[in-house]
Amino acid sequence: MEEIRVSPDYNWFRSTVPLKRIIVDDDDSKVWSLYDAGPKSIRCPIIFLPPVSGTAEVFFQQVLALSGWGYRVISLQYPVYWDLLEFCDGFRKLLDHLQLDKVHLFGASLGGFLAQKFAEVTYKSPRVHSLVLCNSFSDTSIFNQTWTANSFWLMPSFMLKKIVLGNFAKGPVDPKMADAIDFMVDRLESLNQSELASRLTLNCQNSYVEPHKIKDIAVTIMDSLY
Repeated sequence: MEEIRVSPDYNWFRSTVPLKRIIVDDDDSKVWSLYDAGPKSIRCPIIFLPPVSGTAEVFFQQVLALSGWGYRVISLQYPVYWDLLEFCDGFRKLLDHLQLDKVHLFGASLGGFLAQKFAEVTYKSPRVHSLVLCNSFSDTSIFNQTWTANSFWLMPSFMLKKIVLGNFAKGPVDPKMADAIDFMVDRLESLNQSELASRLTLNCQNSYVEPHKIKDIAVTIMDSLY
């Protein structure tokens, strides 16, 4: 776990890119956390949305690399939202607050699904320029857990973490991948019960992406073995 947390790149990221916290909802407990790097004059940045187990820090390498090449990059961590439309409304308010008309969205797993749903919801007044989806999905029924989606809020934190950890790679992996998994486990440990329960609820509640509403958006699909 310490390999990434004490690496020069991670320490440079934490010391040079400030963590911002922004409230855009009437409920001031809903706080967006984000890292915003690169030229602020760019109004069409790439925004990274993490998986269930992720925080805004998990994309630090991408933030450093892309901002170093002159791109504006935002890596965020969403507040507790229990409903997909509620998330989309909150994300729209965040973009308005940041004065961003259109954005490129990179989403990993749940982050990719949320990116697609946001593109779908805003299709009449497009806010998404392109989508990059990594190990994502377009229909929550693939998890066969739609019937449990409304009960995650009742589960204790340790049980929710056990559910998430069950999806992590098992068995021998190369050292770099082992470090990455340890780092993600560490990030998972930083999430509280409400954050985990709400993310699993969004991940599993009965929903799918309506393809005809995002057909005009450029989509890149990435697949990772881990």
